Amino acid sequence: MTKTHLLALDQGTSSSRAIIFDLQGRIVAQAQQELPQIYPRPGWVEHDPREIWRTQLTTARQALQAAQLSASHIHAIGITNQRETTLVWNRKTGIPIHHAIVWQDRRAEPLCARLREQGHAALIREKTGLLIDAYFSATKLRWLLDNVPGALAAAQAGELAFGTVDSWLIWQLTGGTRHATDVSNASRTMLLNIHSNQWDDELLALLDIPRSLMPEVLPSASQAFGHTAAELLGAAIAIAGVAGDQQSALFGQACLTAGMAKNTYGTGCFMLMHTGQHFQPSDNGLLTTSAAQTAPIALRPPEYALEGSVFVGGAVVQWLRDGLHAIRASSEVQQLAQSVPDSGGVMMVPAFTGLGAPYWKPDARGTITGLTRGTTLAHIARAALESIAYQSAALLNAMSRDAVAAGGAPVSELRVDGGACVNDLLMQFQADLLGIPVVRPQCVETTALGAAYLAGLASGIYANREELTALWRAERRFIPTMERAQAQLLMQRWEHAVAQAALAPAS
Repeated sequence: MTKTHLLALDQGTSSSRAIIFDLQGRIVAQAQQELPQIYPRPGWVEHDPREIWRTQLTTARQALQAAQLSASHIHAIGITNQRETTLVWNRKTGIPIHHAIVWQDRRAEPLCARLREQGHAALIREKTGLLIDAYFSATKLRWLLDNVPGALAAAQAGELAFGTVDSWLIWQLTGGTRHATDVSNASRTMLLNIHSNQWDDELLALLDIPRSLMPEVLPSASQAFGHTAAELLGAAIAIAGVAGDQQSALFGQACLTAGMAKNTYGTGCFMLMHTGQHFQPSDNGLLTTSAAQTAPIALRPPEYALEGSVFVGGAVVQWLRDGLHAIRASSEVQQLAQSVPDSGGVMMVPAFTGLGAPYWKPDARGTITGLTRGTTLAHIARAALESIAYQSAALLNAMSRDAVAAGGAPVSELRVDGGACVNDLLMQFQADLLGIPVVRPQCVETTALGAAYLAGLASGIYANREELTALWRAERRFIPTMERAQAQLLMQRWEHAVAQAALAPAS
């Protein structure tokens, strides 16, 4: 039977999805299921690993059925996933020892504070490109070893396996025969040396993490991830592409050379700028991380990206809906925001879980400033929407400063994807703040598309990355119309509002 399609599994924070693409990168069918969130305590966020697997397998089967295809039509599977989320399971039984600790979870902050106080920040930044933060997997893993009864002894005996979500799915898909991850996911653990793309013995020792827990690290495009167990989807399918969601989106946006940047507007916002083979530490509050690798680790130098993360992006619209009840559906926010010409001086800083890059203020809390008797829900809705663009503009400005400092040029255009990028009002305001074109592609599902392209590259469907670049198509370019002086004034007001949020007392 002719193999005519690629299957991408996109396991996200709020849902699991499966998308089938043809070989030109067009969506043929997709399926999605919501993933329940678990909040045991304030600041704690968990997922049930069994639900991650159940929803992901179900959507894969549903997508095949919707496309009227069988597993025999699928060249290969690509996996992309929420990063940093931490799972540990028993190697013999495959049973998780605890719920997955989600990337948003802050329970490991006390350990992070001790690591900072002990003076380890410079070492960790040099080896991993990361700041010490509870965001990353290492301290989450240490928390599990310290707090789940019997976990440490079992880990020391070699009985447990650690993984990010990609590793968990690979384990399940292959019937427990493969314990692996890719470079991009491994780079988010705070345990990978991103110069060698190997687990770092000094960092493992620092956190007293047994090496036997760790998965094998592979390139993002590789035929070594294994094959699905035949009974799961009707036939064995090669797993040939794996990348963390943001590096996958960078790849799907064809941002494959130094200086190209993308922003994904999801629950949070995640901006990455490719820096080629140059490991570039940021002087402006950004992270250095591994980009998706498409060649064997030993044969090609690592590729890198600068990254900034906004913790609350599209989630601010959910808050308008579920917290303020200002709208009944997220799709209504643009109409409400457009009912006023501007925000009326209102600024919202949605620091519900602290502020991420470039500020890194974990104790900041959300604020709304500039309220008057004339303020309406429409003004607040507009300010909420604009807060996504302000936070993203702060990231891109930081990236451009780092690029110039390294002898490069400022970012000349921003490619966008994710759910909120379909909002024309937001995208135009983003272009106005940045003063550069904001470009929306024909396929905004670039996270899944990147995973599919990685799988296609590893399985020989595409000859090289240039072939993938030629498949990328723009749907709309948003050109700046605001005077630069006005944009700069607005950014100054934003920074003033951020300063006030950073002073807010933590609850």
